[in-house]
Amino acid sequence: MRWENLSPESEHSRADSALFGADAVTTRTFDTPEFAGITFHEIRARSIVNRVPGASRMPFEWTVNPYRGCSHACVYCFARKTHSYLDLDTGLGFDSQIVVKVNAPELLRHRLASRGWQGEHIAMGTNVDCYQRAEGRYRLMPGILAALRDHANPFSILTKGTLILRDLPLLRQAAEVTDVGVSVSVGFVDEALWRTVEPGTPAPERRLDVVRTFTEHGIGCGVLMAPVIPFLGDRPEQLRAAVRAVAASGATSVTPLVLHLRPGAREWFMSWLGRHHPYLVARYERLYADGAYAPKWYQRRITRQVHELAQEYGIGPTHTEMPHRLRAAEAAGPPTAEPTEPTQLTLL
Repeated sequence: MRWENLSPESEHSRADSALFGADAVTTRTFDTPEFAGITFHEIRARSIVNRVPGASRMPFEWTVNPYRGCSHACVYCFARKTHSYLDLDTGLGFDSQIVVKVNAPELLRHRLASRGWQGEHIAMGTNVDCYQRAEGRYRLMPGILAALRDHANPFSILTKGTLILRDLPLLRQAAEVTDVGVSVSVGFVDEALWRTVEPGTPAPERRLDVVRTFTEHGIGCGVLMAPVIPFLGDRPEQLRAAVRAVAASGATSVTPLVLHLRPGAREWFMSWLGRHHPYLVARYERLYADGAYAPKWYQRRITRQVHELAQEYGIGPTHTEMPHRLRAAEAAGPPTAEPTEPTQLTLL
């Protein structure tokens, strides 16, 4: 593997300065059912706070990603290309070869305390999910959240993982001193579609339970309705079912995002499509003929439909959930010093 080519910027693109050396890698497998077939590459990274390239469409400048590769195994995941920077396979390898930055919490704490850091917003879950299954074993997020809390540094998290509930006490503590944004990704509630395109994720209804729980504890939680998958998850009745379920969960907002197919993800998704829905291959080739994104007219149509449904079901503004700070009066008793004992929540 080409470990020396992984750099801070290569979370999103290639660069020259290495993030860690090959001698810092420990490879492990665990003989437990939840990690069957998964290999973990434990590394001591040289950097953890990454600047987003200027050409990116992301609405933030800094990210933290404690993992690379993702056992959620979403067939459309745009981050698949990043595995090729290590000479790792962007298909099954992305799903099963997980890089773990075991020193992420201490690196972050050091960066936040540095003289040059200005307290900018940090986004997490933007490359791969920081609450994928590996987090149940490695427990990197409690240290990361504690560092952000202690420095009152604003941050946001996007996840499909129910394991975030383990860290609810820490998130509440952080929300008392800084802006905290939490969003859950639920693109559809069709169970058959979920099982085939997101086989390693918790069921959509379990993710919406996360939204309910955060709402009950005074932390507003939005839903990123992503991806809306053309011809498989975009029928009016499917969109209605998804928005209705999001509304019932108490989400503060719903934001639709149509599937985009970047290099690396495109090849893997189209291969999957050819096996499961061969009659759609030609339609996808036409729809995505101009690049990674669906045509503007299609994106606008989906956005309009979701906005109208959100209004019908009484969901708030249809934009990405903004950071939220708990008022002192909302804090339910003294904060818990440490998160509860971790449990790996069921996918079903």
